[in-house]
Amino acid sequence: MTDIVLKRAYDKPAEDDGYRVLVDKLWPRGLSHERLPYDLWAKDLAPSQQLRDWFHADREGRWTEFAQKYTAELEKSPAMRQFISEIADKQKVTLLYGSHDEVHNQAPIIKEVADKMLSQK
Repeated sequence: MTDIVLKRAYDKPAEDDGYRVLVDKLWPRGLSHERLPYDLWAKDLAPSQQLRDWFHADREGRWTEFAQKYTAELEKSPAMRQFISEIADKQKVTLLYGSHDEVHNQAPIIKEVADKMLSQK
């Protein structure tokens, strides 16, 4: 089974990160491409622009509803199905995100949906 972990894009890479996947639509501010090693930039997994804008207006107050809406987006997403195919044979996958808020961002939701989809394979 694939072990999926979360890590801020700004954190130092580690040898045991495994397959590193950036899950932000936009490149993390202040990081050059040389300073962020990654294997895949899965920008199509990011929330739709409409959902992202709505959420950013009140990150903490809308978190629960955002998580529900974003989960529904991911479960219908061809990009998510493609991502699952891409990582199914990987031992460890590290999802990289740029947000300073380690709780209220898309990465934990992607992990939850991916874990669920991988367990059904």
